[in-house]
This record gives sequence, C-alpha cells and structure tokens, in this order.
Amino acid sequence: MGVLSATGLVIDVPGRQSGRPLDLAVEPGQVWGVLGPNGAGKTTLLHTLAGLIPARAGEIRLDETPLARLRRRQIAQKLGLVFQERTDGFPATVAETAMIGRHPYLSCWQRQSAKDAQRVRAALERLDVAHLGDRLTHTLSGGERQRVAMATLLTQDPAVWLVDEPTNHLDLHHQSAVMGLMHDRAAAGRALMLCLHDLNLAARWCSHVLLLYPDGEACWGEARAMLEPGALERLYRQRLSVVEVDGAPVFVPINP
Repeated sequence: MGVLSATGLVIDVPGRQSGRPLDLAVEPGQVWGVLGPNGAGKTTLLHTLAGLIPARAGEIRLDETPLARLRRRQIAQKLGLVFQERTDGFPATVAETAMIGRHPYLSCWQRQSAKDAQRVRAALERLDVAHLGDRLTHTLSGGERQRVAMATLLTQDPAVWLVDEPTNHLDLHHQSAVMGLMHDRAAAGRALMLCLHDLNLAARWCSHVLLLYPDGEACWGEARAMLEPGALERLYRQRLSVVEVDGAPVFVPINP
C-alpha cells in the first residue's frame, strides 16, 4: 500500500462510457509519469486523486485512510496539486502566493512565522524567482508563473506531489531545473505523479509510467518496461524512432 493508492478507480471522463479500473500505489521515492494523448483523462485523473472531482467507481487512499474520510485541511497537509492552467483569484505578490503553501499548517488566526518566511525564500530561490518576490503574479510571463506555482508547492512540500505539466511554458534550462527538483524531492521520500506530454522527460526522470488511452484502456508499471516503442506508437498513433542518449531512450517522431 503506497502513500497514495487507488483501488478499482474509474475516472469520470465526459463522453466515455467505461474505462479500465486502476489499481496502483504510488510509493515514497517514486516519480510516476502519466502519459496519453489529449482527452485521455490525465488531468481528470490528477483532480480525482486530489479529491476535487468524484470518481465513477473505486476508492482512493492517502496514507491508508480513505480520501473521502479526510477533511480538506488534512488532505492539504499531505497532498499538493499544481494545475495545468490557473487564474488569479485576487491580486497577490509572488512572495504572498508562495506563502499559500504554508496555510494548511496554520490555524485560522495563526500568523506566518519567521521559519515559514524562510521556507518561502528558499523555495523562490530554488525556482529562480526570488528576484520577483514583490511583483504581482498577474504581471508575470507564463514561465515565471509556472515557476511560482512550483515554488508554492515546494513551500508546502507535502508527502504527495501531483503536478499537471510541470514544464508548461518553461525554457530548456528551467525545464531541466524543475525536473531536477522533482527528482530531489523523490530522493527525499516524497511520492510524485506528473502528467507529461514529453516522452523524453518521462524516460529521463520517471521511475514508473501510467499510459492512458482515449478509449479508457490503461496500463502501468516501471518506466523501462512501459516505454516500449510499439506501445507508445499505439498510444499516440504516431511512428517513433528511438535512440539512447546518456543511458536513457530518446523518442523521435517519424513522418508517415
């Protein structure tokens, strides 16, 4: 039983009549990559695992406790989610936004401590946005906003990280830095599940992979077993060529 587990889980994808029940466990130290074409249900899966939308069937457990029995505050102390797209609910600076990551650990009228502020500064520095601390988030570029979202999750630093497209809007340097952060948090005992479009990021950084097909079929397991060209070509309906670079496979689309 992992820190986050699903038993008989069927996610509710509009227009899909059924789907293979998911029986999987995400263990501390693992990085799961969720792969699949648009509309396969990757984002829906993350939102379901976070308890934001109901499943059609099955049970989700967080630290062996059914998610349905936990209050939102209890969930937020153990599980964090970065959305693929986000909107600004109200004007806030980068530093104020990152501090939201500490809110699950504070009582209603408790003020942030110096230690909380230190965690925020360290997270902003790690994501290379400390120099933007006083900027309003709505004035930032897409890549800067993505790094602020990741800094907020790092400030929270829960046992389970659910991240929808962690490298969204990022240049190559910051893509590598963010994926390196994911690797470091897994090494520190966190359990991570990442929705990815880039096969090569999954091959380079993920220990396990879940393949979601548009018809509701799914398969999962260790990354090296799952990242098989034939299975991926069927998943994406795209021919692929594969080479090995620095010990990891690299997938290149081939024209029809």
